[in-house]
Amino acid sequence: MKGMVSICCFLCLVLLQATAEEEEEFTSVLRDRSHIDETLRLATEEKAGDYAAALQRLRKIYHTSIKPMEQAYKYNELRQHEISDGEITSKPMVLFLGPWSVGKSSMINYLLGLNDSPYQLYTGAEPTTSEFTVIMHGEKIRSVEGIVMAADSSRSFSPLEKFGQNFLEKLIGIEMPHKLLERVTFVDTPGIIENRKQQERGYPFNDVCQWFIDRADLIFVVFDPTKLDVGLELEMLFRQLKGRESQIRIILNKADSLATQDLMRVYGALFWSLAPLINVTEPPRVYVSSFWPYEYAPDTSRELFKREEISLLEDLNQVIENRMENKIAFIRQHGIRVRIHSLLVDRYVQTFKEKMSFFSDPELVFKEIVDDPDKFYIFKSILAKTNVSKFDLPNRDAYRDFFGINPVTNFKPLAAQCSYMGGCLLDKIERAITNELPALLSSINSGKQPGLSSCEATGCGEKPKNRYRKN
Repeated sequence: MKGMVSICCFLCLVLLQATAEEEEEFTSVLRDRSHIDETLRLATEEKAGDYAAALQRLRKIYHTSIKPMEQAYKYNELRQHEISDGEITSKPMVLFLGPWSVGKSSMINYLLGLNDSPYQLYTGAEPTTSEFTVIMHGEKIRSVEGIVMAADSSRSFSPLEKFGQNFLEKLIGIEMPHKLLERVTFVDTPGIIENRKQQERGYPFNDVCQWFIDRADLIFVVFDPTKLDVGLELEMLFRQLKGRESQIRIILNKADSLATQDLMRVYGALFWSLAPLINVTEPPRVYVSSFWPYEYAPDTSRELFKREEISLLEDLNQVIENRMENKIAFIRQHGIRVRIHSLLVDRYVQTFKEKMSFFSDPELVFKEIVDDPDKFYIFKSILAKTNVSKFDLPNRDAYRDFFGINPVTNFKPLAAQCSYMGGCLLDKIERAITNELPALLSSINSGKQPGLSSCEATGCGEKPKNRYRKN
């Protein structure tokens, strides 16, 4: 009897060893990566001179026409989004989000060809990425501590200091020479673990995610067939993605681990889980493939997976090729928000002065205005007098907090924000929104060298017209 048991155990060990050898032999077959370089056009050289000239022009427009209004009306304290030179000149950012161990790090390794190299991101079946990892271009391979990244004003990460030292210890940068990283920056994030509370991480995880979401040009939300259920933390993440639907790409990774029929069921289940979270008319595109360097499993839809992969790479290439246009559009959108904010603050200031009398209590008067702005037509007057869309107006409650920190008496009306030499702040920001930024965008699209506007070249000395000054 003991002999039979020994023989059975021996046979089991032989079978297990043979299976392991077959799996090792299968996974050791690397997939052809030539389509990545072809789709992303990594062999073509860029026109660095034209790009640098456009960036310089964009930076000048921002500093001369938009930033003065930001500072005058403390816009950054409302939105908490300060634009630095590093952010203007930064490369497009691709953000990877999703549950733990769905293949986010493996996907970055695959796109950069880092597998089996000493510099590949660590991957595994357990939660492996506990840091926010920024993979960016550098002359040599090295790691950069989060504290150093935040202290370097030439980078776009200095605002991350506000999340505290505990977070900076969980932020790491990796620099390496790579053609793709010359054009784009990747950000790998810790996987979402539904049974972990935010305070257990030691830093405001959702706030940090929001910071990266606000600055990302492309957002890959990655799932795999085993992690489709939506919990509280993932639901919170999709709330933070509201308004960024055009940048989101949903990826169903590890698709070759399922038979075709099971894959169809999983695809439907993923749609079912995400439908309540993405409030858009058109359902999001889900890319189905396996983003790692090894060959697809046998008897799976290899051609379909490769076409899906190429389609996703084309989306990434569009972001790279349109990066200058996207930056101009971003700065213009930011300028529109700053303009709306300044018009609203100006309206609050004017209403406060109109309602004040010699015997009035300033605090009580302004409390009545800020508690019920509709009673004093604060927002409606902006819509009536200016070309502002009602969909661009900020939340009314945000101004209660804003004026709680910044007394209304600290602000001058727009009519007083003019000088003979410098012009009016409102005229300058409107000229940037309606003329200068669209002209820069047109010069990029037409391939012209972006230059100075006629007034900047000749020094037009017109006296600024103040539309808010009473005649």
